[in-house]
Amino acid sequence: MRIPLSAPNINEEDIHAVSQVLRSPTLSLGPKLEEFERAIAKYVGAMDAVAVNSGTSGLHLCIRALGIGEGDEVIVPSFAFIAAANVIRYERATPVFVDIESETLNLDPLQVEAQITVRTKAIMVVHTFGCPADMGAILDIARRHRLYVIEDACEAIGAEYKGRKVGILGDVGVFAFYPNKQITTGEGGAVVTQDSRIAKCVRKLRNQGRENSKDWFQHSELGYNYRISEINCALGIEQLKRIEPILARRESIAREYSQILNCHPELKIPTAIVPFGKISWFVYVIRLGMQFTQTDRDHIVNDMNSHGIGAGRYFAPIHLQPIYKSLPCSSSLEVTENNASRTIALPFFNRIQQSEIQQVCEYLVKLVRTANRSLNESHDVHALPRRMASSPSI
Repeated sequence: MRIPLSAPNINEEDIHAVSQVLRSPTLSLGPKLEEFERAIAKYVGAMDAVAVNSGTSGLHLCIRALGIGEGDEVIVPSFAFIAAANVIRYERATPVFVDIESETLNLDPLQVEAQITVRTKAIMVVHTFGCPADMGAILDIARRHRLYVIEDACEAIGAEYKGRKVGILGDVGVFAFYPNKQITTGEGGAVVTQDSRIAKCVRKLRNQGRENSKDWFQHSELGYNYRISEINCALGIEQLKRIEPILARRESIAREYSQILNCHPELKIPTAIVPFGKISWFVYVIRLGMQFTQTDRDHIVNDMNSHGIGAGRYFAPIHLQPIYKSLPCSSSLEVTENNASRTIALPFFNRIQQSEIQQVCEYLVKLVRTANRSLNESHDVHALPRRMASSPSI
């Protein structure tokens, strides 16, 4: 790709920190892990943080730590990365898909309460694309129905809700540090919580169910190898040190895109302001106008990719995925389906140049206008016989 969809922001300090670990005798469960966990907890204001090998692992451990299992239901948006639903099924619980708000693309609190049953155990809130969800409304629903709240903040480190970092507002939250995220550890994630019991359970499950990692062959329950290496943690420590300028740069890139694309009525640009919080820009996702179909969107994405410009469809609804089609939906997901079919993620990473942003926008607009013109011509052709039929006879 001439202009990739994403790229990690690695500097010499990151490389030096990783090489220092490689020169040490400890590559796992060492001082860098503890330092990284303390740094994450301090940054978001959590009592504790447990680093793991991926955001997916972190979400899975949340489900286990909260005792969610077979017969239980967890409310979750379908407009999300598939891991949000998969981790529920890992424990034989049932994901109950609820529709989203059309502006923020986050879980719609008005739709949540109608889907609560006697089997509902938790609500999983996804802060989509780094935009904070309406946590006040969701937490109020959860309190009234005595439900757990899991924050999937895998795309949202640094985002805020009413002055507080997301991830610490519910019972437990999860961040992810894949290479396309705001900061990266290569592969990795972290579970954050204000509940010491949850933290203790997650820490134990992460390391093969060991009650005490010093007693290597003593296992108190079924656990997993969800450990993260010292190498990953060293990278994460350095990345976290400069998270504020990283987030500021991403916000600036989003602003540049919006200034260029805002004047094109065929496109809906992402919301930049939410009344109750601060966005942490994970990706920049535009939506095509209502006149376009998923086929039009896919053609545009494929054309951009074939010309060396990274573009993607974020997200394909989970409930329409082949492995989920057999799972019944008890509510309409009209907003999810309508918006998901028209989304396009544009190249978005810290080192993208202004000239590259301009190239992306120019090519996107060219493709969209061509598609729109074809649609209009098609409508005119289909309308012609009707106009002729209604013409007066001579």
